[in-house]
Amino acid sequence: MEHFSMNTGTSRRSWLGAISQGLGGLALGQLLAQDRSNVAYGYSQDPEIKLAEQARVDGVIPEGCHFEPRVKRVIFVFMHGGPSHVDTFDYKPELIRLHGQPLPIPKPRIQFAQTGNLLKSPWEFKQYGQTGTWVSDLFPNVAKHVDRLTFIKSLHGSNEAHGGALLKIHTGSDTFVRPSLGAWVSYGLGTQNMNLPSFITINPTLGHGGVRNFGSAFLPPNHQGTRIAVSGKEAKIENLVPKHSDPLQRLQLDYLRDMERMGSNGALAAAIEAKEKTYELAYRMQSEALGRFQIEQETEETLKLYGIDGGPTDGFGRQCLLARRLSEAGVRYVQVSHAYWDQHAELKEKHAELAGQVDRPIAGLIEDLQRRGLFEETLLIWGGEFGRTPTAQGDNGRDHNPHAFTWWMCGPGIKPGFSWGASDDFGFYAERDKVHVHDLHATLLHLLGIDHERLTFRYGGRDFRLTDVHGRVVKELLV
Repeated sequence: MEHFSMNTGTSRRSWLGAISQGLGGLALGQLLAQDRSNVAYGYSQDPEIKLAEQARVDGVIPEGCHFEPRVKRVIFVFMHGGPSHVDTFDYKPELIRLHGQPLPIPKPRIQFAQTGNLLKSPWEFKQYGQTGTWVSDLFPNVAKHVDRLTFIKSLHGSNEAHGGALLKIHTGSDTFVRPSLGAWVSYGLGTQNMNLPSFITINPTLGHGGVRNFGSAFLPPNHQGTRIAVSGKEAKIENLVPKHSDPLQRLQLDYLRDMERMGSNGALAAAIEAKEKTYELAYRMQSEALGRFQIEQETEETLKLYGIDGGPTDGFGRQCLLARRLSEAGVRYVQVSHAYWDQHAELKEKHAELAGQVDRPIAGLIEDLQRRGLFEETLLIWGGEFGRTPTAQGDNGRDHNPHAFTWWMCGPGIKPGFSWGASDDFGFYAERDKVHVHDLHATLLHLLGIDHERLTFRYGGRDFRLTDVHGRVVKELLV
């Protein structure tokens, strides 16, 4: 069939030829363009932000930020399944003293499952560093860095199920489809490297909320996380090399450009523009991304630091090293996920196995960021979607507990060797200086130079934000 459309007399060949001229200018424009931010600059009541406005206008504050950022990028090490805070970083002597006895305080009205009496930790806790921070024997390597870490021991959420809890942690909502934290960061700050995505997620779960945990929802789709699957000893992507020839890729880009030029508007225009940006990025990634995944370029000493030696730490060590390489290359937000910390039974056996896989690589990541000078501009955060109950499920397990759990962070702008908040004597409820998930998100954005109340996107007739109508910056954590 020679003619492209009825009664036009235009051949397919001539039509394709006519639209194949724009790629050069398109690519050049993208390469020359400055990183542009989409942050909404509204009026703020915060006096600190008011003082920062003139500095932003004068160019002292980076474009996309509301005020001077403390960090440039984030690495989020996510422990999927809910590691037990009372067996890792939240030492509870009362669990030892009252082991086997009934919980002397009321249990939550809504529980994921029924639990029995108090269960002491199977692991010993010891004090580490100049701060004397208590850490269990599950994390002896991370424990060596406690004087660099900032603990939040009063986190709490709102959902007892994995799916809702993961969505709450990643998007701020466990009931509606909302953009992920990484997508908001990408949308607000843009990229530091035009040849790589601004948001990459390594080995994310495809259950418990699935792609919504790294999706962009109503934000432009080019801000969704780029999913990297790293399995076994392979830390590379097989399909970065194009399957199709250069001319076909160019034709696809030209076709999108022509659709845009023909006058598409509204939602269609936005979708075309996002698709165009995605294709352009995929095209540019071929020049840089391949090298970033070749971790064999690292020294033997560095590989050893991450536990990349063929043993239990090998797989997660590769993921952590890849996260460092991507972050160093300018990726704004990198997430590394590890599963599956959901021990309703076999707590002692499985938590020991999982911690043995991640302790050395995470400690190696902390050390590597420090020695490469990245520690002064990178925020590293660790945590799961909730904690676990201090009461036993069966003989050797713990149930989900969103009412209290522990995260830690390290990097610039926050107090090192510091713990904020506390759970009760048994670790069931956040009790002192409570930090909600919305507060956590507000604080993370603040460290990146973003006012969480002003990073907004208008959709469906209203302005949306990551923290919805909630959240406060936990300024007690900041230096």
